Formats: sequence, C-alpha cells, structure tokens
Amino acid sequence: MEFKAKDIASFLKGEVVGNSNVKVSGVSKIEDGQPGTLAFLANPKYENYIYNTGASVVLVNRSFTPKSEIKATLIKVDDAYQGFASLLDLYVQAKKNLRQGIENPSYIDKSAQLGEEIYVGAFASIGRNAQIGKGSKIFPQVFIGDNVTIGDDCILYAGVKIYDDCEIGNNCIIHSGAVVGSDGFGFAPQPDGTYNKIPQIGNVILEDNVEIGANTAIDCGTFGSTIIRKGAKIDNLVQIAHNCEIGENTVIAGQTGMAGTTKVGKNCKFAGQVGLAGHLTIGDNVQIGAQSGVSKSIKDNEILLSSPAFNYKDAIKTYTIFRNLPKLREEIIQLQKDVKSLKQADSAASK
Repeated sequence: MEFKAKDIASFLKGEVVGNSNVKVSGVSKIEDGQPGTLAFLANPKYENYIYNTGASVVLVNRSFTPKSEIKATLIKVDDAYQGFASLLDLYVQAKKNLRQGIENPSYIDKSAQLGEEIYVGAFASIGRNAQIGKGSKIFPQVFIGDNVTIGDDCILYAGVKIYDDCEIGNNCIIHSGAVVGSDGFGFAPQPDGTYNKIPQIGNVILEDNVEIGANTAIDCGTFGSTIIRKGAKIDNLVQIAHNCEIGENTVIAGQTGMAGTTKVGKNCKFAGQVGLAGHLTIGDNVQIGAQSGVSKSIKDNEILLSSPAFNYKDAIKTYTIFRNLPKLREEIIQLQKDVKSLKQADSAASK
C-alpha cells in the first residue's frame, strides 16, 4: 500500500513542507531511514539524524525548526509521536480488513453463530453454541470452546485457546499461545499425602478493549468468574489465577504472576516479574516495581518496590544502604581496631 505525503498530512491534519506527492509504502527508524519509507522525530536527542536520513517523509512537531537543509519531505503535526501511532493503527486496520471469509479445513459447529465480515483461518475449531461478533478475526489453529461468546472486531491470533463458557467483549486482542479459561490450581490434600482435584466450573470474562499477550494464561474461576475489566493490557507470559479481578485500564508487564482471588484496582501499573499472593486487594492507581513480591493488601495510589514490597522511597534508601554494606563493614572493623588501640594506650598510661 502506497500513500502520498499530502494524503498522510490530510489524515493527520498536518502541514507538508516539501514534495507533497512523494509516496511511501513502509515505515523506518529515522536513523535507519530508507527511500520510500516514513519516519518520525519526537525526541530532540535524535534531531541530528533528520539531516541525513534516507526516509522520504518525516513526521515532526509543528514547533520543529531545522538548523540546516533537510532532503526529506516534512509533515508538521501537533504531536509527531501520536501522529505516527495513528498511522500505524491505520495500517494495521487496513491490513486486518484484507482477511475475510472461512478457510478450509476448519471446524465450525452447526449451532455456532458467526457475524458478518469475519475471518476464520485454517484448522480453527469453533464449538457448540459459540457466538462470534461482526468483523472478528480468528486466525489458524485457534480453539474456541462450547458456549463461548466473542464480541465485534476482536483478533485471536494463531494458536489461541478459549475454554468453554468464556466471554470476550468487543475490540479485544489475544496473541498467539494465550490460554483463556484453563483450570485454576485447586487441589485438596488427602491423609495419605495425595491430592484430589477440585473441579473448576467457572469461566473468564474479558471486557471491551482488553489485550492479552502471547503465552499468557488466565485461569477460570473455581466457581464464578475471573474478570479482566475494560481497557486492561496484559503482557506476554503472565499468570492470572482463578477468581482474580483486574481493574479498568490496568497494565501488567511480562512474567508477572498472581495467586487466586486477588483483586486489582483500576489504572494500576505492574512492572515485570511482580508476584502477588492470593486473596489480596490492590487499590486504584498502584504502581509496583520489577521483581517485587507482594504479600499484603495495598491502599490506593501507593508506589512499591522490593521483595517483600514496601514504599518505593524507603526501598531505594534501603537499597542504597545495602549497596554500601561492604564499605560500612570495613569502617566498623577499623573503628573496632581504633577503639581497641585507644583502650590499650589508656591502660598503658594508667600503669
């Protein structure tokens, strides 16, 4: 797909400086720009690249004033970063719309209901009474169980598995290898040391505009639902246990894991490898640093770090002290020697 600079400027409500008819068919980094591609400059640290970039078109902020001649055509917009993101979204939407229809071989139960303009890839399996909304894309080798509902304009990439009875809202994206609705980790210990499996009969609910990363697992409720509220974004390789609830617009980075029945508020931010114990309540607007271990409930607006996690500022102070422990140890040993020498000198003087 090719786009002229003037068409891009029209879409972004921007201003062209240079050849308005130059065409681009791809994107590139400004430092590695190639002819026929579009790049952007938002961070002033990269300004030196714009004077020699090979990119044909560069998005810049309206406030940008070049210090020397630029070969590329410029498109001035209010926010170059947001403008570039909007173009990428337009490209993805255009590419997505190229996929429609049902490929063979694939299995679709006769009782399943499929919306208009959907795509079902080869070797996909759609179970009994499943419902898939308008414009959704089901890529090859996706499994959709019985009684699953999927809203409009969703994307389930190759290899996604959706267990029975799960509910997925509109505009959700689930990346390859993710599993939604797997059994929670529930086992009853027996007198002889063995474990009996506790049946997991709940489901998972993803509300609108949720995105789930590759190879993430979201367990169903033991009974009731595991719920991911609207707008939440969950990274790759995340484990969410049975009956957890993730609040609106909360973002969770890779390799985070949370035990069962933990409730997380809205607008929270979890860095990578955060671990949460079960049956906790995490307030709204909470931020938790990488590799933190959370064993207690957290109030609204807290920022935590470390394991066990505690207040971020105190954690930084503690880390500074910990880092200086070898030096402090040497100083203490020297002080002990000095005190011993003074005592010996004082004892000698008193005789």
